[in-house]
Amino acid sequence: MTQQGVRWTADQVLALAPDAASRKAGSKLGAAGPWSEAGSSDEGTVWGLCKGSGSKPYQTVIDIADASGPAYKCSCPSRKFPCKHALGLLLLWAEGDGAVPSGPPPDWAGQWIEGRRQRAEEKRTAGTPGSASGSGDPEAARRRAERRALRVTAGATELEQRLADLLRGGLAGAEQAGYGLWEETAARMVDAQAPGLAARVRELGAIPASGPGWPVRLLEECALLHLLDRGWLGRERLPDGLTDTVRSRIGLPTSADGPPVRDRWLVLAQYDTADVKLTTRRIWLYGADSGRTALLLSYGAAGRAPELALPVGLTLEAEVSAYPGAGQLRAALGEQFAPPAPAAIRPPGVTTTEATARYGEALRDDPWLDSVPVTLDRVVPAPDGDSWQLADADADSALPLTPAARARPGLWRLVALSGGAPVKVFGECGHRGFTPLTAWPEDAGEPVQLC
Repeated sequence: MTQQGVRWTADQVLALAPDAASRKAGSKLGAAGPWSEAGSSDEGTVWGLCKGSGSKPYQTVIDIADASGPAYKCSCPSRKFPCKHALGLLLLWAEGDGAVPSGPPPDWAGQWIEGRRQRAEEKRTAGTPGSASGSGDPEAARRRAERRALRVTAGATELEQRLADLLRGGLAGAEQAGYGLWEETAARMVDAQAPGLAARVRELGAIPASGPGWPVRLLEECALLHLLDRGWLGRERLPDGLTDTVRSRIGLPTSADGPPVRDRWLVLAQYDTADVKLTTRRIWLYGADSGRTALLLSYGAAGRAPELALPVGLTLEAEVSAYPGAGQLRAALGEQFAPPAPAAIRPPGVTTTEATARYGEALRDDPWLDSVPVTLDRVVPAPDGDSWQLADADADSALPLTPAARARPGLWRLVALSGGAPVKVFGECGHRGFTPLTAWPEDAGEPVQLC
């Protein structure tokens, strides 16, 4: 990275932090005072010793050029990735004032870096045709897939009966039964190896307590769940693309089998969602040459951030391969040809009317789609009674913000960035409204992360 003469900004570094506490603690370590023997290499690695509470300083090393995002190693006892020491070292490096000079790494850092590079090469070699890891018993795999399909079919058939019983008895019974009924049904779907069905059933259980109008919302979600059930049970009659989409929504494992697309990928947004068992990280990319939008998903155990991290505003020259499914945007990150670097690329935008039309078109391929990625051009955040909306600066149309977006601090960052002037905003547009994730001022300026 340093050979290209570019460095990350402080905002891009802090976007890697797993939580607000880490951002605050890392910011305090972003000065030269606690650091010694800090250095960096032309290959995209940074290292340093940070004075801590013990007699020995913490050894911190970061591989910025790793193909799957920055990788970290620190001798501190923190279980967060990156820890505050890694964030502080990156902030110090991002200043570019000579506090992290270029040079050869010390032995302790060099050994870790060499080990990572060697394991990465072994992994690439193992994935080539004819390698030992690529071999297996295709007949055994086919039998396992058939057994799982039979279990999913049994689960979908049982779920159809439970939905019929619910509607036959009336939706009021759902409120009286409480959440236990839904949790028991979800557990049955887990037993049937259909995690996608289980997740949707659990969402149904929260609707009766969600406020006025819940019967309408419950009926809508029951209809979508019924449609997914029927799609699985009649999958032999569906087009191939829709069959793949149904399999994905059911929760069956798939692999990225699309042809690799090499491009300069702009990191549009990165954000995490968490439940009691899993943290899911979503990273949106935009291909500067192909014009494609791709979604990278990575996962971490509860309480731990996923390893893949790509700061917003950077571009990386890399290959991505699409997952199967009609209208699906999920992709897998493949070979990376250059370290991530800042760039002045911005995605093209559309009007709010075009954004809603794009979501409607996407529903034809995936009726269970909650939202689509959209960049809005020249919009102004404006209050709308007790809510907020993004109004077109050049047309008489607007998009309401989702309830989740209105509750985030990012809304006020967006309002401050705009100051009443038009801005470009990337986010997710769906039936609940628009969730802004990243914004750019109309004139030249760095992107502002809103999530």
